[in-house]
Amino acid sequence: MSEPSAPPRRQRVAAYAVIVRDDQLLLTRLAPYLTRDERWTLPGGGIEFGEHPSDVVVREVREETGLEVTVGERAWIDSMHRATAAGPQPEGFHAVRIVYDGAVAPGSPDPRVVEQDGSTVDARWVPLADVLSGRFPVVAMVRDALAAMRPVRRQRISAYALVSRDDTVLLTRISARGHHPGAWTLPGGGVDHGESPAAALAREVAEETGLEVSVGGLLGVHDVHFTGVAPSGLTEDFHGVHLVFRAEVGEGEPRVVEAEGTTDRVAWMPVADVRSERVEVLEVVRYALDRLGPGANSD
Repeated sequence: MSEPSAPPRRQRVAAYAVIVRDDQLLLTRLAPYLTRDERWTLPGGGIEFGEHPSDVVVREVREETGLEVTVGERAWIDSMHRATAAGPQPEGFHAVRIVYDGAVAPGSPDPRVVEQDGSTVDARWVPLADVLSGRFPVVAMVRDALAAMRPVRRQRISAYALVSRDDTVLLTRISARGHHPGAWTLPGGGVDHGESPAAALAREVAEETGLEVSVGGLLGVHDVHFTGVAPSGLTEDFHGVHLVFRAEVGEGEPRVVEAEGTTDRVAWMPVADVRSERVEVLEVVRYALDRLGPGANSD
C-alpha cells in the first residue's frame, strides 16, 4: 500500500500597520467569505512579488481605508502555522506577518473602503480600550501586535530660554504638529547629537522668534514624562529633559521664521497673565518663572 501523500502547503507573507490616534486604533473588517463571525484586523495585506513591505502597507491602507499612511521604521514579525480545510483537502498554511508602526496626518477624513469586492468590507477608528479588553471582536494578531508594539520609548534633551522684558516674557505657541497644540512655551528645542546646549538654544530661538539671543546662566533642569503623538504622527512614550537658561534677545519684533514646524506664533506675554493662568502654558514656563522668584518679572 502506498503512503498517503503529504497535504499541499501554502505560504503567505503580508504587511500590516498599527495606527493609533487619540487612543483609537484603525481597524478593517474582514469580508464574510473569510470568517463566519464579525472579525476586525489591522489594515494591510499580501506582499506582491518584488514589492517592499512598507510599500505594501501604504497601498493596502489606501485601498482599505482611503487614508494616506506614514510608515515608521519599527516592525514586529509574527509567524503562524496551522492546517486548514479551506479547499477540497486539508493543506498546511504558513503566514508570515510584518507589522509596522504607522501614522495618518491630523485632520484626515473618516476611513472608508476604496477597494471593491476585496477582503475588506468596513473600516473605522475603534477605542483602544475596547480592543485591549476584548469587547471588540478582533483577530488574535491585533492584540499580539499591540502587546509587541508598545509605544517606542524616546528621551530628548532640549534647551529653553527664559527671556523677560518690562513685566513680560517671550513665549512661543505650539502648532498642530506638536503635543499640546495651542499652548504656549519657552522658545527653544532639541539639542542635536554633538551640539552644545547653548548653540542649540541660539539656533532654536532664531528659528522660532527671528531674534538673536545671548545665552546666560542655567536656571535649572526640568523634565516631563508622557505618552502622546510625536510630530511624526507616531505614538511615543516620551521623556523630555529641559535645560532652562536665562537669556536676552536683541531688538526687533519677534516673528516665526521656521515654516511648518512645531511653533506657529511668538509674542511677549504679560507675566501676570501667565502666573494667573489666563494664558495656557506648559509646566516648564511656570517652572522657569518660579526659579526667578515672584518679584523677578523683568530684566
